[in-house]
Amino acid sequence: MKKRTTLLVFYFLLTATLTFGQGYTFKVLINKGMNEIKTGGNWQAIKTGAILNPGDELKIAENAQVTLVYKTGDAMEEKKAGTYKIEELEKRMKSTPSVLNKYTDFMLSSNSAEAKKNRLSATGAVHRGLEDIKVFLPENQNSEIFNSTVYVNWEASAKGPYIVTLTNMFDEELAKIETPEASVKVDLNDPKLSSETAILITVKVKSDSKKKSEAYLIKKLSSGRYETIKKSYTELNNELSPDYVELNKLIQASFYEQNKLFIDAISCYEELMKLDPTNESYREIYDEFLYRNKLKNPK
Repeated sequence: MKKRTTLLVFYFLLTATLTFGQGYTFKVLINKGMNEIKTGGNWQAIKTGAILNPGDELKIAENAQVTLVYKTGDAMEEKKAGTYKIEELEKRMKSTPSVLNKYTDFMLSSNSAEAKKNRLSATGAVHRGLEDIKVFLPENQNSEIFNSTVYVNWEASAKGPYIVTLTNMFDEELAKIETPEASVKVDLNDPKLSSETAILITVKVKSDSKKKSEAYLIKKLSSGRYETIKKSYTELNNELSPDYVELNKLIQASFYEQNKLFIDAISCYEELMKLDPTNESYREIYDEFLYRNKLKNPK
C-alpha cells in the first residue's frame, strides 16, 4: 500500500510538472521597438511578459530587438528584422531543462507586473543615515564581491565635482578619485587596493566636505565561498551562447542577485547599459533590481 501511494504521488508530481511546462512555449523578456505578434490571425504590439505558442508569428521591426525565454529555461535574442514562425524559433532551442532555468525564471518573475505591484505595495524605503549623498551600494551584510570591478553610483543634493575616498579598515587612505559625474568605476586589482580584503568607500562634494555619504563596505569573498561561487558561475557560463552578449549580461546579473552578490550584479547592469544605452527595457530591469533590493528609492 505504501509503495502504491508513493507511485501515485510521483505520478501526480510528474503530471503537474509536464502540465506546467506546457503552459507556454516562449515568454517575452525584453521588447525594444515596434515589434508585433500574430495570434489567431490578428497582429498586435508585443508586451513584455507576453506568451508565444506554436501557430503564432513574431514580426521584428528595423533596429528593434526581442529577447525570449523558452519553456526549458533556454533563452535567445533576435535583432534581425523579419517575420518568424514560433515553430521555427523553437527548433533553435534546447529541448531539455537547462541550468539557465533557475536564472531566466527568476528574471521573468522579478520583472512581472505582479512583482512590480507587490513591490509598490510593500512598505519600507532606503535609509542610510546621511542625506547629502546616497550611494547605490548594499548594506554591509551584502557587501561581498566576486569580481574585481565596482561601479559606484550616487545621488547628491549638490553638484560635483565629487571626491571618492577609499580607505582600509584602519581608516588609512588607499586612493582618492575626483570626478565631475555622480559615478565612478573602481578596479580592485589596482596595486593600491589589491592586497586589501575589505575597503570602505566614501563620497564627498569637493566644494563642501561636510556634504558626504556614509562609508560603504566592499568585501572580497572568503576563499571557500569564492570557490563555491566560481564553480556555479562556470556551470552557468558553459550554458551561455557567445552570440547573445546582452542576454548573457542579464542572466549573469540574475545569478549574482540570487547569490546576494549585489555589487557584481550592478556591474553586469552597468556593462549592459553601455552595450545598448537606448534600450529602455534594460534601464527598467536595472531600476527594478535596485528598487526591490532597497539600493535606491523609486522616484
